[in-house]
Order: sequence, then C-alpha cells, then structure tokens
Amino acid sequence: MNPLTGKASSVEETIELLRRTPEIARNITHWRTIPPRDAVYAPFPELIHPKLRQALQERGILGLYRHQADAFQAVLDGQHVVAVTPTASGKTFCYNLPVLNRILSDDSARALYLFPTKALAQDQVAELKELVDSMEVDLKAHTYDGDTSPAARTAIRNAGHIVVTNPDMLHSAILPHHTKWVKLFENLKYVVIDEVHSYRGVFGSHVANVIRRLKRICRFYGSQPQFICASATIENPKDHAERLIGESMALIDNNGAPAGEKHFVFYNPPVVNQQLGIRRSSVLETQKVAAALLKHGVQTIVFARSRVRVEILLTYLQDLVAHELGTKSIRGYRGGYLPKQRREIERGLRNGEIRGVVSTNALELGIDIGQLQACVMNGYPGTIASTWQQSGRAGRRQESSVTVLVASSNPLDQYIIDNPKYFFERPPERALISPDNLVILVDHIKCAAYELPFEEGEFFGEEALADILEFLVEERILHKVDRRWYWMEQSFPAHDISLRSAAQENVVIIDMTYGSKVIGEMDRFGAMTLLHEEAIYIHEGVQYQVEKLDYEEKKAYVREVSVDYFTDANLAVQLKVLQVHKEERSEGLVRQFGEVTVNAKATIFKKIKLRTHENIGSGPIHLPEEELHTNSYWFSVDEDVLKGRNAHDLQFALLGVANILVSLAPLYLMCDPSDIRVVPQVRAIHNKQPTIFLYDRYPGGIGLSERLYEVHGQLLRQARDTIQRCGCMSGCPACVGPIEEVGLLGKQLAGELLGQLLDSHEKGEEGGL
Repeated sequence: MNPLTGKASSVEETIELLRRTPEIARNITHWRTIPPRDAVYAPFPELIHPKLRQALQERGILGLYRHQADAFQAVLDGQHVVAVTPTASGKTFCYNLPVLNRILSDDSARALYLFPTKALAQDQVAELKELVDSMEVDLKAHTYDGDTSPAARTAIRNAGHIVVTNPDMLHSAILPHHTKWVKLFENLKYVVIDEVHSYRGVFGSHVANVIRRLKRICRFYGSQPQFICASATIENPKDHAERLIGESMALIDNNGAPAGEKHFVFYNPPVVNQQLGIRRSSVLETQKVAAALLKHGVQTIVFARSRVRVEILLTYLQDLVAHELGTKSIRGYRGGYLPKQRREIERGLRNGEIRGVVSTNALELGIDIGQLQACVMNGYPGTIASTWQQSGRAGRRQESSVTVLVASSNPLDQYIIDNPKYFFERPPERALISPDNLVILVDHIKCAAYELPFEEGEFFGEEALADILEFLVEERILHKVDRRWYWMEQSFPAHDISLRSAAQENVVIIDMTYGSKVIGEMDRFGAMTLLHEEAIYIHEGVQYQVEKLDYEEKKAYVREVSVDYFTDANLAVQLKVLQVHKEERSEGLVRQFGEVTVNAKATIFKKIKLRTHENIGSGPIHLPEEELHTNSYWFSVDEDVLKGRNAHDLQFALLGVANILVSLAPLYLMCDPSDIRVVPQVRAIHNKQPTIFLYDRYPGGIGLSERLYEVHGQLLRQARDTIQRCGCMSGCPACVGPIEEVGLLGKQLAGELLGQLLDSHEKGEEGGL
C-alpha cells in the first residue's frame, strides 16, 4: 500500500516514479522493456489419469503449457528428462504430473524429490499436497529433513509415496541407512531433481557423487529409476544434467508459459571523482532506489552480494522507512538465519505484512514468496543466469514488474552496464562440476563402502577404483576379503562430509549478550575474515562484536554492540606450483594449467564507517594459516617481451592486469566471483618469470581455472577493451583498481602489458602453436 494514499501502487505508477525522480532518472543508463508473452497450450495427454485431469480442471487448468505436455510424454516414453524454462513457467508440473499419474495407477510406486534447500522442499510439498487433497486419494507426500520428528520419520519410511528431501539428508541420513528404506528403494520409479542449475561447483560435484551412490543402492534393490530434472536457463543444461546424473537426458526447452511485461533498468551510480574514476557507493544508491519504491507502497525485494551488505542495507532501509512502514515491515533473509526466522519471513512476504526484504541469493530459488512488484539488485549477481533468476522473483504471476540493477564500481559490473547487448542477447553461462575431483571422490567412495561393500571390477565414476580402494585399505579404513572391500571403521563417514563447502566444519556463532544462544553459523574460510576477534558481525540488522573465536572448537562468541562502523579483513596469500597438466607456448608467453598449493592467512582488519565508508582504524588478526591444494591457470611472460621494464613498474602492471582479469573471469564461468582468486608474482618461484595465477578456491579444483585456460585469448581481449573504454585517468575500481593500489601509472602500465600479452598470444595462434 502507498502510505500516503492507502492504495496499492501499480507497476505503471512505479515506472513513472523512477522516470520522474531526478536523482534516480539521471543515473539510468539503459531501460529495456521486455514485452509480455502469450501462452502456448497443448491438450491434456491421452494417458493422463482421470482423477488427475479432473483435479486440474477444477483448478481452472483446461490444458497444459507446451513444455509440460512434452515433458509428460518424454517421461511416459521412459526417457530421463531435463526441463529448462524461465522462472515462474510451471516447471513443477513437468515432474509432478508424470509422478502422480504413475502412483495413481500403481500404488506401490515410489518417488524421491530432491531440492537444494529445506525451504524450497517444504514449499513444494505444500503445493503437492494441495493437488493430492483435491483428488481425494490416499497418496502420501512428506518432507524428510532435519526438522522431521522421529515418529514421522518411521511413517515416511514405511508409507511415503513421495519422499521430499535435500541432497544433504540423502547423503547423511537416507543412503547410509538404506536398510530402513527398503520399500522406497525396491519400488523407486522416479527421482526428481529441481533447480539443477544450482548444483554446480563444489556443491554440484558432491551431489553428482551422491547420485552415484543412490544409483548403486537402487541397483542393489533391483530398481532403476527415471530421473526428471528441472533447471533455469543456462548455456549447457543437457550436458550439465548428464554429468550430474551419469545418464543420457532428453532436453525439454520449448517454453509455453505466458509472462507479463518486464521493465529491466540499468542504473550506474554517479561519478564523484572523474580523475580517480570513483563512483558513489552502490550500497547507498541501492538504498535510495529501494527506499523510493518502498515509500511509494511497492512491495520490493533487494538482493545483495554478501551477508555483510545484506545487513548494512537492512539497517539503512529500516532507518529510512521506519516512520512510514515500521521496522518489522522490512526484513533481512540470508544463510545463517535459523529456519524458524526464515519461515516467518517467507510467510510475511506472501500475506503482505512484510513490504520489503533484503536477501542474499538465498531467495533466488523458487520459494513461494508471493507476488512482488519490484526487484532491486545491489551489484551484478555474477552471472546472467542468476540475474534472471533474481529478477524473476518480481511479477511471478504474469503481472508486470520492474527490476533495477544498481552497478558497483568493479569491472564486471561496469562491463555489464556498458554492454547491455551482452547481457540481453547472450546465452547464460555454463554450469561446471568436477565429480572426479579426487578429494570429493575419495570422500564419497568411503561413504559408498560404508553403505555396501565394493565388488572387484565395480565402477564408481571414471577414476580407477581399485587404486583408491587399495589406498583406503592401507589407511586402515577398508578391509579386503575375497574380492570385496568392506568398511572397517567405527564412525560413519557421511557425518563428517559437508556437501556445501570446501571446509568440512562450520563455525557456530553464539550470542552471549543475554545468556547463551546460537544465532547462526559460517564456514571456516569465511570465519577467517568475518568472525575474527574484534570483527563486527551483523545479524538481522543487529550489530555484534566477536569477543572470542575458538578456532579449534569451531565456536565464535559474540556480544551485542551499537557502533557506527563495520569491519573488513585482508588475506595474505602465497602460492607454489606442484604439477603442470596442460601447456601452450607462443613467442615470449607460456600459458599453463595444473596443481598448486595456496597458503592463506588473515592478517589485518579495517574499521569502515557506516554511510561514509571511510577507514577509521585497523587491527591485527591472530589466526593460523590455512593451506589449500587446488587447480590453477597461469601465464608467464619472458623478460625480453617486457622490453626492460623496471621491477617497480612491472609490479604495478601485473597487479592491474590481475585485478581486471579476476573481475572479468565470471563472464566465462557460472560461479560466484569469490570462487576464483588471483595472485600476481613479479618473480614466480617455479620459473623466475613474471606470472599471474588464477586459481579455484576449493580443494582439488572444480573446473573453473581450466575453463579460463581455454578462453585465455578472449579474457585478455575483454580486459584490454575494458581498460580502453574506462573514463578514468590513472586507474579506478572499474578497471585496474584504485590509484592507491596500482600507482599513478597503473592504468597505462596494465594496458601496455595487456597489449604485449595479446601480441604474443595472437602470434602463437597464427603460427599454430
């Protein structure tokens, strides 16, 4: 509701608001109106069960969208299916209809649904039960997760037609105890995997191995389920689903769903220092746009890149609109919040009590949060796919909607803002996984051995299984008897293996202000920079100071405070080459891909004043060094190519090139920018030459740096073009980095070095090297 008129604001009024507010309109660089799309229908399939047809007709559904009908038929034909259509296009029916149709005809049939989060699983079960109840049949669909009571768990194991869970529960609570789930595994006809695009990187590599274990147990019980997958739009949906499942898939991507008109606005904060290329803070500009929408009565979702930004934006917005709307009408939403808080926020968004929410990408997936009118993004989400997912949270029910992308100063954001055609006309990124990453693979072979003994000649992925099994025998984890390998440890391995992060254990955050209560958790690598002693940790807009981080016990003790600053930490990194797997040489340039070790240590933290973002102090961090064995792509330059450039200039040139390469790398990767890291070395340890390393921030690597090795030339050209287009004089956050970091000649030196690197690369291509 508009607080001034008491009426709901229409999208047309919202558009006028953006166009007629001078301090907003003058920073809009591109406005794209995406026209509405009509539905393309298909008749109900002939073999659809009468009760299911009647239930759909009673809901006013007289036919299916084209992609839903095609998916239904492909499943009936016995194919594994991946359905790929945009947000709010009815992908749920692509799997619910064939599954329900089979169970209505065969009461013994079972299905297993996997969703990436508990929230999404619970949301989908509610929708599924609504459809089942309307048919008045005894068909049981239940959520099985960490919140399920022991009594309910027994009933679900014995009588659940559809078991809805997440990969973590399948990994740690179902597969290791498969003997309690005999009825499910003997009769398992379908495995549904929703939001397949979210299974990428480390998480996706783990899940691919969990699927291998699931299929192995199904074979043991004599079942061979069909897989039905659903995904948002990515470049390689069929290939990605096939790598995840290990089966050939039928691709359904002929979207027949209607869509309302969408207004997509690119907003670039104003330049406040032309020479230094410094723009006004994207956080403050996001706050301005979101506050204008909220004050006008527009229900709005704001996405931010990090937990810290979510909490800072939440604090600002609650201050700005508290008088009109009250602080409880603006809420935060991110990982680390406890489940009860998240359910309460989702409910408030659906019923309209909550008018605005500030979220990380935790709300990017299809959780039902009702019909929002506007989406504001603080910074480019990192991928085209994620940007469309976040934008799709507004106007989900075929209504018009507005999305405002507020760019930050980093090169990736500025590239997208300056190249709207790249964003609107290019296919989304590739999803990458590495199921045979040795660290991940060995963990899941342990889990599989616990579940069922391995037979001689058995395969598990593409690696030589016998070698790994013998290694585990030597480590006294397995025991071999008569061509079989048996688990012999007391503990069960899945308990200690997290699917979600490189680190195996999370740090628990304990609030000591009034007694002692757990308020959240964080992975170990994040804790180094966000939960060190004296850090300001912000949770639901409340500030806490970290009084003690017990790194050994994985506990951070915090106390509520009220201060006008937040903290940001620095990492010192050392890198060494272990082994080279791929190599390309050209005149004066060598590009390589291989294994490296990275030693990282949090060193100092800065105190940054709220709202002005000025540095008001610093302090040391006393934490142990973390070692990471991973994959990297790097390139080295011969001294003669550098034409006698002195070490001082070379250092700034390498730093500038490294800054822009790592910022632009996500253009070619479907990853979070923090998943790939960069280290420039004036004199690399392994070859004594100037070298830039880009490495995967996960043990064993997950394919990111290998992809960068392949697109080396494109990445260099993109970097050179970005520097040439940038309007700053000597360097800025939108190209090679700020002057304080790269020096007065940083932009010029980096541009020259990129020119030399491209010359060498292109000569190599011409010569066929």
